[in-house]
Amino acid sequence: MRIILLSQHFPPEVGAPQIRLYEVSKELLKRGHEVEVITAFPHHPHGIIPDEYKGKFYQYEEYEGIPVHRSWIYPSPKGTFWRRLMSYFSFTFSAFYSMIKAKKTDVIICTSPPLFLGITGYISSKLKRAKFVFNVADIWPESAVELGILKNKKFISLAEKLEEFLYKKAWKIATATEGIADYMLKKGKKKEKVFLLPNGVNTETFQPGVKNEEWLRKLGFEGKKVFTFAGRMGYAQGLDSVIRAAKIVEETNPEIRFLFIGDGPEKEELVELKNSIQADNVIFHDSVPVTMMPDVFSISDFSIVSLRNIALFQGARPSKIFPALASGVPVLYCGVGESAKLIEDSGSGIIAAPEDDQDIAIKIIQCANLTNLEYEKYSLSGREFVCREFSWGRIVDDLLENIQDYKKR
Repeated sequence: MRIILLSQHFPPEVGAPQIRLYEVSKELLKRGHEVEVITAFPHHPHGIIPDEYKGKFYQYEEYEGIPVHRSWIYPSPKGTFWRRLMSYFSFTFSAFYSMIKAKKTDVIICTSPPLFLGITGYISSKLKRAKFVFNVADIWPESAVELGILKNKKFISLAEKLEEFLYKKAWKIATATEGIADYMLKKGKKKEKVFLLPNGVNTETFQPGVKNEEWLRKLGFEGKKVFTFAGRMGYAQGLDSVIRAAKIVEETNPEIRFLFIGDGPEKEELVELKNSIQADNVIFHDSVPVTMMPDVFSISDFSIVSLRNIALFQGARPSKIFPALASGVPVLYCGVGESAKLIEDSGSGIIAAPEDDQDIAIKIIQCANLTNLEYEKYSLSGREFVCREFSWGRIVDDLLENIQDYKKR
């Protein structure tokens, strides 16, 4: 089968969409399918295009054996919503040139957000006489409205009309979560036209290992219980509650340490909060390449995954859950909904109430007080769960099963 994967983000950038696209591409190529990726020049998260791409409109390359077409984007790491919108639209239009350069294809899988990239995916599917699969990882504009990012009523109305159009015109819709799949059914999409394409994990890269002594020495974590948050530090994560919980824990459990590793728009405020309340058991570290994350998990006793207490997030599946569980690290999930149920049902972690620093502190202490036998049960259950349900091999099996009838008109 010939497949084009269209996404604004791709490695060497880091993040859930980037990893998903990379791993799915590699797995499809391994199975003998023809794959091309159409993406923007690297720019996330700092909004800086690397020197090797500056001044260019288009470049073809092979990234670790994956054919990749890259085109220009107006980078906007922060700034106003309208600047981010300019960034989205710049790639929406420049990606058409990459589509022209790409070979014939049977299926175009387009990732949203940004929603507007669906315009490129749909029109290109008509030009190339290919099936259009819309891969929805976040419901937009609803999520932007609920988070207070998008307030212009006229623009919201136009975005909702585009959303309805793309859902209607998509041959099939691949969703990142069950919650998004339910949303599509409510929008009138037939059940056989909706399938899951969730975040997953490379279970060979991420697996239980010996503690990395260099990392332990560097951070001063020898003999400590380590709770790690690794990922984007944004508003949605509600990490201020976790830091306040860490301060509560510090008074009674001085052996516990908290590692916050990554970057994001809220990081400076979180560092200020940590300093203002003197949470000396909290350590911040810059983001690291994905290749170094197995070392981070090797020194982590628990992985913290946190989301704000917003109804929108009840259907979320944060991608950071899966590498931790694959590494044998139980998850402390501060949230409710779909992910909480996954963790509870699989016996792979403990649940705390979101944005509730008192309950989070109680659950942290509960985690730290687990017996070796109890901890081992959580660890093994999590590893078995992701190997069974969320390995990339399993996910690509499901993808191919759902698009194998692409020849039918």
